[in-house]
Amino acid sequence: MAKQCEICGKGTVFGRNVSHAHNVTSRTWEPNLQSVRALIDGNVKHVRVCTRCLRSDKIVKAPVRKWTPEEGAAAKG
Repeated sequence: MAKQCEICGKGTVFGRNVSHAHNVTSRTWEPNLQSVRALIDGNVKHVRVCTRCLRSDKIVKAPVRKWTPEEGAAAKG
């Protein structure tokens, strides 16, 4: 699984650090990915989404699950 947003495709970017003495080292910038439960095509899926997509409401977060003892007992029996 790559470090990439599943909505917009934002991924790791390669570049170089350059110091005042002009020492050059390579580095990478990685997106701020969050793993969230989202409603996709009416189903709840876990997706890795960048914070920019979360802020701009490009996904709909899934509702919080409400568990009751009756539902747990009905599933077992």
